[in-house]
Amino acid sequence: MSGEFIAFFILSLLTIGGAVFMISFTRVVHMVISLGVTFISIAGLFVLLGAEFVGVSQILVYSGAISILMLFGIMLTKHDAKDQGAGPSWKNRFALVFVAIVFGLIFWGIQNTPWAEPTQPVPSAVSNAKEIGIEVFTKYVIPFELLSVLLLVSLVGAIIMAKKEEDKP
Repeated sequence: MSGEFIAFFILSLLTIGGAVFMISFTRVVHMVISLGVTFISIAGLFVLLGAEFVGVSQILVYSGAISILMLFGIMLTKHDAKDQGAGPSWKNRFALVFVAIVFGLIFWGIQNTPWAEPTQPVPSAVSNAKEIGIEVFTKYVIPFELLSVLLLVSLVGAIIMAKKEEDKP
């Protein structure tokens, strides 16, 4: 068992745990914290895969900007201080069984897939940041810019919706 395997195991548990807690928590602040743990763990998985640029971008964009956006959403909306959970129900049990079945199917599929060895050696002197920059700013310029406009529109829409709630008596 290598250190890379242990790091992968810990980061994958943090990723899955953060996602499950994000869904199961009832307070919005707790959801944002667990979502931040999930994003940072995913960035660690990218670093383990050798995609350092994508890992740093993950931390900067998702863990930073989107978490801040969610915190602005928390501050701009009114929330009740007490939890709204009513305890375990049949829906929670059904969801647990469904997740266990999907996990079993995915695990079975991974174990029974014949993985082929790479036929060509992977070049080690490739700059991830340079290759990503070339791809983004040549082939994907329009989707990149449309995504920035979409994020700006969603931020303005959230502020307008929060402002309308405040105006009502």
